[in-house]
Amino acid sequence: MTIEVSVFYFAKSAELTGLKSETIRVASELTTVELWQGLVSRHPRLSAVRDSVVLAVRQEYLALGDVRVSLRDGDEVAVIPPLSGG
Repeated sequence: MTIEVSVFYFAKSAELTGLKSETIRVASELTTVELWQGLVSRHPRLSAVRDSVVLAVRQEYLALGDVRVSLRDGDEVAVIPPLSGG
């Protein structure tokens, strides 16, 4: 089953996609890697932050890997690359 989620891009991921947010359709059950791969297929330049990005689903941080995620229609997904600053 596919559902609609809002994806929010922060810092470098917003630069790479040219977007602050978008709504996409994804499978309701998938791993964080599968979710990431779906985002990269839409925005190939995101692959530049692959090794340091963290996803947040419903404001819970999730590392990329085999972590299973159950998404619901209307959920929010955040793409959070490392922040730099001083």
